[in-house]
Amino acid sequence: MFGSLFGIIIAIAIAFAIYYLLKKGVYLVYNAIIGIVILFILNFIGIFGEPGIPINIVTILISAIGGIIGVIIIIILHLLGIPL
Repeated sequence: MFGSLFGIIIAIAIAFAIYYLLKKGVYLVYNAIIGIVILFILNFIGIFGEPGIPINIVTILISAIGGIIGVIIIIILHLLGIPL
């Protein structure tokens, strides 16, 4: 009796944990997509002149992990002349 009740409680806790992680994961994916799209749009428009923000693995990772905040950090570093 106690073992089956304990198993049900553990199953419910695991279900809540999976739901929470998936909910946060979807938010992180949306944030990454928005960050990368903004980076490409800013580079395509050419706001920063001819040598625009370089698109490489570092800038893509920063914009994917940081989202909009990551793109802002990339822009600030580019304006300060710090290469990525």
